Amino acid sequence: MVGFHWLDWSVLGIFGLALLGIIIWVSRMKEDTSTDYFLAGRDATWLAIGASIFASNIGSEHLVGLAGAGASTGMAMAHWEMHGWLILILGWVFVPFYARSGVFTMPEFLEKRYNAASRSFLSIISLVSYVLTKVAVTVYAGGIVFKEVLGIETFMGIDFFWVGAIGLVVLTGIFTVIGGMKSVLYTSILQTPILLIGSIVILVIGLTKLGGWNELMEICRANVTMQGDEMTSLIRSRNDPDFPWTGVLLGSAIIGFWYWCTDQYIVQRVLSGRDQTQARRGAIFGGYMKLLPVFIFLIPGMIAYALNEKGLIELSSSDAAFPTLVSQLLPIGVKGIVVGGLIAALMSSLASLFNSSAMLFTVDFYQKYRPNTPEKKLVQIGRIATVVIVILGILWIPVMKSIGKVLYEYLQDVQSLLAPGIAAVFLLGVFWKRASAQGGMWGLIVGFVLGMTRLGLKVFESSLDHEGLLYNIFVAPNWLHYCIYLFAICIGVIVVVSLMTKPPHPDQVKGLTYYSASPEQRAITRASYSNWDIVNSVIILTVVIGFYIYFW
Repeated sequence: MVGFHWLDWSVLGIFGLALLGIIIWVSRMKEDTSTDYFLAGRDATWLAIGASIFASNIGSEHLVGLAGAGASTGMAMAHWEMHGWLILILGWVFVPFYARSGVFTMPEFLEKRYNAASRSFLSIISLVSYVLTKVAVTVYAGGIVFKEVLGIETFMGIDFFWVGAIGLVVLTGIFTVIGGMKSVLYTSILQTPILLIGSIVILVIGLTKLGGWNELMEICRANVTMQGDEMTSLIRSRNDPDFPWTGVLLGSAIIGFWYWCTDQYIVQRVLSGRDQTQARRGAIFGGYMKLLPVFIFLIPGMIAYALNEKGLIELSSSDAAFPTLVSQLLPIGVKGIVVGGLIAALMSSLASLFNSSAMLFTVDFYQKYRPNTPEKKLVQIGRIATVVIVILGILWIPVMKSIGKVLYEYLQDVQSLLAPGIAAVFLLGVFWKRASAQGGMWGLIVGFVLGMTRLGLKVFESSLDHEGLLYNIFVAPNWLHYCIYLFAICIGVIVVVSLMTKPPHPDQVKGLTYYSASPEQRAITRASYSNWDIVNSVIILTVVIGFYIYFW
């Protein structure tokens, strides 16, 4: 493995100084209120929002997982990266509701639409999922990336994995505690172009060394699954054990709807917008950015597979695809830029998680039970909560290290079990004003219980009777099919319970459902967009459709 040259370290140092400058500048800004700290004073512009959406999304699951998926399964995971259309739904459909409600968090929105119990339950689900999946996965992969790319095995007798992982958590935690949401937004503006430049460079160099696009397609098409699908096929046989088309089209959309339209981690970016115009345009810009990961991470993974097939590089494992390309292909100096982009992505993703988790705790728990707490105290509590999340992230690293080979599968599986219930509650809550408080609450409970039941049984799968009822109901179904079943069950539960219970008072849902906005509210929304927004949204949809046609 090629080591780091002094020029690479210099480039990386310049990036670090620029990042430090932004953090110092942000730390001097006024942050006397929780709105300042958590939502950047609700004054963010479309550029900062869109860049933050992209930078927050691009984390370890892309640097390690998505490139690894490209090297092992080809285009199978591209469905999740073509979700720019779902970000448009966030901007066009959900931004007006969130803006009218004036909420800080998604659980707070559920309280206004349903009841306080729904808010508390969603907060618990979100916090647990953040610590056990997103924070832990990002930290684990950060250690892998640092060790693979820098080519350092040990530091002062310590495995460099631990040095990189813990260093990433501590450094990111410090700048998130100091700057809050503003540090996440403003550093994203620096990080996003660096990440894009570095990834595009590695894409071009990799294709050039391989012999071009046609050579890539030829090598990958020669890899055929047992069901007869080529590695380049986006739509797989219904008998595919992992990505059947009967599950992937709707299943990925359910997971994507939860992630892009209802998850605090992403929605917090648009909540920080100064108005509906900036929030929507930030979502549109984020939609454009979301078209890129297939080309800058998944396809480089396929390039790594093809180069390994030709004997031009040595690929130790699928998950090492992107770091291997960085360490073995890039020239001196350029490597420093790309590593800066990798660190930028990891830090931005982790910082967003820290900030969102701290906000959920502060607003949905602390302030709820101590409503008279001064604003400055809320900011202090938010910073303390961030430190606690940092510590929990470090403590969870050993567990993640023990399941490293199934890192991406673990993350996707857990998300497919969390998403259906939450997605169903938000979808019916916004589009069906008859959905009652009890219906929403039971939808969340049933979705969470059935999802965690499958997860728990999968842990003990080897000891289960594979002919038994429990196995056939909860474990045997394909993970995407189970996601769809669970979503349908949650929809059914919400509808049945709502029809059996008292409907919400019209005043409670006014402005919070699709057909209950006042003429004044609709006028504000209509004035917030122009032909510019429509044309750019159509362009994004056209690219997504074209991609599906090409790789069908």
